[in-house]
Amino acid sequence: MTLDLYADPVALTAALVDIPSVSREEAAITDAVETALRTQTSGFEVVRRGNVVLARTDRGLPTRVVLAGHLDTVPIADNVPGRFTVENGSEVFYGCGSVDMKSGDAVFLHLAATIAEPAHDLTLIFYDCEEIAAEFNGLNIVERELPEWLDADLAILGEPSGGWIEAGCQGTLRVRLSTAGVRAHSARAWLGDNAVHRLAPALTRLSEYRARAVDIDGCLYREGLSAVRIEGGVAGNVVPDAAAVEVNFRFAPDRTVEQATEHVREVFAGLELEFTVTDAAPGALPGLTAPAAKGLADVVRAHGSAGIRAKYGWTDVSRFAARGIPAVNFGPGDPNLAHKRDEHVPLAQITAVTEMLRAYLEGNQ
Repeated sequence: MTLDLYADPVALTAALVDIPSVSREEAAITDAVETALRTQTSGFEVVRRGNVVLARTDRGLPTRVVLAGHLDTVPIADNVPGRFTVENGSEVFYGCGSVDMKSGDAVFLHLAATIAEPAHDLTLIFYDCEEIAAEFNGLNIVERELPEWLDADLAILGEPSGGWIEAGCQGTLRVRLSTAGVRAHSARAWLGDNAVHRLAPALTRLSEYRARAVDIDGCLYREGLSAVRIEGGVAGNVVPDAAAVEVNFRFAPDRTVEQATEHVREVFAGLELEFTVTDAAPGALPGLTAPAAKGLADVVRAHGSAGIRAKYGWTDVSRFAARGIPAVNFGPGDPNLAHKRDEHVPLAQITAVTEMLRAYLEGNQ
């Protein structure tokens, strides 16, 4: 399919949605994006690595802004091709990836083609495999082979944010708490040691835990410590000799992974449980005091229908923050609709994000 980057970003969103691009199957959409950037933009160096397309200008401008978006989606659920409709007097577009995050990609592509006099040098990164395990994420290729392409004064991820700036992101930590007992026939339970029962003190501490909320740069981050999986049991007549509970800690970005790990250890201190960290990723500070980020924040505040808030959850802004680059999530679409069968985006939101981002990139603040 040929993409028209000069078309209204609403139409461009529909065109992107109609190219199926489930994770690991992004070749067709990557081909279309690469061809469009090479033939419909000027002043951009375009590079491709696998199913990652990068483009950048080198105008010698004092600041550089990265616009990054993933091209893959979760599996299609009878929602491709997309469709337009009107609901409650507002026009909306339904389709897989319409929220997460092909509408954001459409905005970035359209602006790359139509901004003639940018106030910042631009870097565009369109990548694959964001929706699956982090080891497959296309940004890994960029970090490993082309790390200089990540350098910027501000990175904007087109993740759905409802047209608001969702600054930074939470860190995430997963811990497995496991214990062993003695197996026995449940009719003679006194001969065994029930491993599931041994988890009770840990579950009590979780139920009594009071998570903190912390304000960073005017963004309120709420932490959460939750049991997300419990394992144990052999058969209906057996006292189990092994059990485990998986705990997920979503922490504010003022904590490092090491600090978050130590905090969770303290929560369960004194319990006879084996403590194993199974996954961890750092959060990202908002960075809104950086000049380039402040400029975007000023534009969004001036728009009136949008604002700034904390990002709940983890996104690839963390990769940029780890390199000392302020990064925000900013795109059309309600993140609560991401991955749903009825995923849809209001057309007015696509237009509003395009207008706000154009004003910022052209320096009209």
